[in-house]
Amino acid sequence: MLSSSRNRDIERRAEYLQADQCLPPSSDNSMDRIWFIKDGCGLACAVVTWMLIFYAEFVVIFVMLVPAKDLLYSIINGIIFNMLAFLALASHSRAMLTDPGAVPKGNATKEFIESLQLKPGQVVYKCPKCCSIKPERAHHCSVCKRCIRKMDHHCPWVNNCVGENNQKYFVLFTMYIALISLHALIMVCFHFLYCFEEEWTKCSSFSPPSTVILLILLCFEGLLFLIFTAVMFGTQVHSICSDETGIEQLKKEERRWAKKTKWMNMKAVFGHPFSIEWLSPFATPDQGKIDPYQYVV
Repeated sequence: MLSSSRNRDIERRAEYLQADQCLPPSSDNSMDRIWFIKDGCGLACAVVTWMLIFYAEFVVIFVMLVPAKDLLYSIINGIIFNMLAFLALASHSRAMLTDPGAVPKGNATKEFIESLQLKPGQVVYKCPKCCSIKPERAHHCSVCKRCIRKMDHHCPWVNNCVGENNQKYFVLFTMYIALISLHALIMVCFHFLYCFEEEWTKCSSFSPPSTVILLILLCFEGLLFLIFTAVMFGTQVHSICSDETGIEQLKKEERRWAKKTKWMNMKAVFGHPFSIEWLSPFATPDQGKIDPYQYVV
């Protein structure tokens, strides 16, 4: 049985749709090729994210690594931190600018549904908000104003939904932010020990009060981001392994899709087969052919 809340989005026969209810989708697909959400809150959060990463870069390089006496220590930690920061920013950009799995808008027209030649008893999900045929496991996002396949949630920090096509990049973003936060915290601890052993005027290019303030702010930022992103990373991995999105867990929706192993679910998100590309935000996962219209009997 379908719940009453979902029945409102179901059109069981094509003739229930009136021709004037949904206009045919526009032939201009330029906006579909360029995915960018114009949301003020999301844009502000995205800018703040980049500014905080650049602040961490500034403190790590100019306050801790440049004044350090051990050149090898500075080079190794500088390479590791900058590499992780670059991967975090690349993952953030891919998560923000990748179509998360938006369903074509305005395709729930009477003519289009009739062309599908549905069998008797088949049902299609119709979204009354964006007037599109809603595939199974798709949900409407009020910010993106589109139905998103396997929508997990809308994240203002990446100014986008986390869905079928960009979940990999969001997971990588949380992982790399957690790693650079942990790395920064470890370096802050070592630098405080170094400054206590040496004179404060020799352990930094800045004055002692400025150095302390900069390090404390970085410590607070790193601890906050580490906790937040580590929890989010663990939540996302659990969601992928269980093949149940955040919205599906929240709404406790009835499972209608085939159950797969945890490894198969991981490969479905990160690509086939397992390789170093799983960790690269530049590698687009090979998810195979995705049928945009999935119907249930």
